[in-house]
Amino acid sequence: MSRGTAGRPRVVRMSVELPLWRALTGYRILSLVYALGLFALNRHGYAHPLGAALYMGVLTVWTALTWNRVTSAERCTRPFLVTDLAIALTGIALTPLLDTAERIDAGAATLPSIWTGGAVLGLAIKGGWRWAAAGSTLVAVVNLVERGSPARDTVHNVVLVWVSSVAIGYIVEVARASERTLARALQIEAATRERERLARDIHDGVLQVLAMVQRRGAQIGGEAAELGRMAGEQEIALRTLIAGGLVPPQRSAAQLAEDAALVRTVAAGTAPGPAPAPPAGPCDVRALLAPHASGRVTLSAPGTPVLLEASAAAELAAAVGAALDNVAKHAGEDAHTWILLEDEPDEVIVTVRDDGPGIPEGRLADAEREGRMGVALSIRGRLRDLGGTAELLSVPGQGTEVELKVPRGSENEA
Repeated sequence: MSRGTAGRPRVVRMSVELPLWRALTGYRILSLVYALGLFALNRHGYAHPLGAALYMGVLTVWTALTWNRVTSAERCTRPFLVTDLAIALTGIALTPLLDTAERIDAGAATLPSIWTGGAVLGLAIKGGWRWAAAGSTLVAVVNLVERGSPARDTVHNVVLVWVSSVAIGYIVEVARASERTLARALQIEAATRERERLARDIHDGVLQVLAMVQRRGAQIGGEAAELGRMAGEQEIALRTLIAGGLVPPQRSAAQLAEDAALVRTVAAGTAPGPAPAPPAGPCDVRALLAPHASGRVTLSAPGTPVLLEASAAAELAAAVGAALDNVAKHAGEDAHTWILLEDEPDEVIVTVRDDGPGIPEGRLADAEREGRMGVALSIRGRLRDLGGTAELLSVPGQGTEVELKVPRGSENEA
């Protein structure tokens, strides 16, 4: 990390390929020195030493002028790699014309010698194992033509170049995939940290102000009470937004509007005109329960979508609405309600709990006998049609808790 002109830190991205490019740069230089040394030791043994010296001069000038072309993937272009490989193949093809047959039969090295490996490795690092396989295959063919027969040392060198270049190309592809995954993970982490920082700032400022306005409005009364109520609703909405997490949108605004209309229709039992068609595909239960959140109703849900078939999700949301109606009717306006949405592998669970006076023992049975079927039909009946269950637990003086369970894949078939 270095400092910019304004004193702010400038991050230099470290690629996993950078060490490979640096190693290739060093290999090209060292392999050229090795090839020049071999030529200097055996220059008198060539049939045409002047022609061999001319080629080695071209190889030296090319390497000197292009040494920085293999320092990064941006500089190492496809035309450069093709030209680099062509120079290596030309040197191999010229060897039988400039060297003696005796030296070639004795296993003498070609004019570019191991410098050829640098051209193949450049293809491997730039284009992966497919480019490496193509380049090493061309080198193998030209080497076999130069030798005239598949001698043991020639086959050994060809196989070595082919296997090593393909392996390096494959490793480069894996490294690139890992780098992309790491970069994505770092982006998500940075976004999450920034979101947490914003959430802290909002919590320390805006949410506290809204809560204060709500309390003061309730104390003053009149128009201030209405202002306080609105501030409380905005506080709930903002808290829900903060707690929602970085979740990609699962359904469009039009689809969510259809879901809400379906919930209202199912909850009412009847509707004027033809019933609206259920939205196709799975539905996010969180979107259907979100309208229930208010100053006296706290909604807690996972940060990821909780998906159910649309009709089943609508029936579940309608059952929750019926439970909230019972709270408003029997627990009083001052009662607070908590809705907990849980996403299990086999089922979706919604718990509705209030801090009201509770239901006296035997009250529900008396209500059913008297024909008041709110809990029996609006809640238990809906869940039974879905293949789920509705459990009600109430302790006088300690509130009431309703647990709704809907199995995965269930649909309302009524």
